[in-house]
Amino acid sequence: MLGYNRVVVAEHERGIEWVNRVVTRILGPGVYAYWDLLGEREIRRYDLNEPRFDSKLIDTLLSNHPALCEEHFQQVTLGRNEVGLVFHNGRLADLLEPESRTLFWRGPVAVRVDVVDTAADIRIPAETARHLQRALRTQGQQAKLSRWLLTTEVADHHVGLLLLDGGLKETLGPGFHAFWSVDQSLSVEQADRRLLSIEVQGQEILTQDKVSLRINLGATYRVADPVRARTELESVEKHLYRTLQHGLRQAIGTRSLDALLSDKGALEALVFDYTQARAEPYGIALDSVGIRDVILPGEMKQILNQVVEAEKQAQANIIKRREETAATRSLLNTARLMEENPTLLRLKELETLERVAERVGSFTVYGGLDAILKDTVRIQLPAAAQG
Repeated sequence: MLGYNRVVVAEHERGIEWVNRVVTRILGPGVYAYWDLLGEREIRRYDLNEPRFDSKLIDTLLSNHPALCEEHFQQVTLGRNEVGLVFHNGRLADLLEPESRTLFWRGPVAVRVDVVDTAADIRIPAETARHLQRALRTQGQQAKLSRWLLTTEVADHHVGLLLLDGGLKETLGPGFHAFWSVDQSLSVEQADRRLLSIEVQGQEILTQDKVSLRINLGATYRVADPVRARTELESVEKHLYRTLQHGLRQAIGTRSLDALLSDKGALEALVFDYTQARAEPYGIALDSVGIRDVILPGEMKQILNQVVEAEKQAQANIIKRREETAATRSLLNTARLMEENPTLLRLKELETLERVAERVGSFTVYGGLDAILKDTVRIQLPAAAQG
């Protein structure tokens, strides 16, 4: 029927009535029929299962109809450093932003808002942060997460450095951490506490006797005091690299080639001491330093090879002469024993007979077995030995 309107407000709904674009009342559940020939009246319905009242009319309602707002809405007003944790029937469901004013319908959903002063404490309990992340992601409000929350996971064997507006605020242990980033800039840097390695490759250095060497060096270290290292150094790796490089050049430049090649351990100890003295004040604990490669120029390598070859040949000659002397001395001792003991001389003759028999296919014997034993092999001692 022309001009006749009928609106049903369900049990889970509320209606706001406008007459000539002015709010007149808020309607509870029921059937509302009215004549409106000129289109002056309008009723808008709102589902109370979504308790937050999202409308541009919030300020108008609060200013012009405070009694209606008090009866039908719960009001939450937040300051510059405050956020609101919204709970629906005891479950965390939403986050209210700072400097906001929000209305919630009084209805079947019990709404509780916990106001948090982020200026007093920026830390968020881990359980609360995880529930809030899940709730906002479910609603597709990831922008709120990146704008108002900072979450990070510090890995095992690491330490986190929390920076507030560019300054170090505190250190964080391994685990999950969350903070309010309201009206301030927050970031987290992670420092590895494990044993780390660094390589110093291809260093061209002159020894004291002007021999050019190319050295490859490796070192292991750990960041013992991450706070001091970050505060004092631009980069731990750059500082340690330069210090190892300078220590290596100083150690090699004051020694001859022979001294370096004969005692590489002393060179490593010098570089270690030099580097440790300049790393420890910045919270760096040096663990070890090792010379990996000492590369000589081609002509110097050839000369050293010749020297080594000559030395080894000389050693071989000495050993050979020593063994010959020992063998001669052993023969002389044997001769003296046989001279003093005829039985031992006879045993030597029989041993020689056995060796001869192994190489001969057959014997023609004259004079019987006694001839074989006495006349086949006979060791003739010198005349002086016989008496």
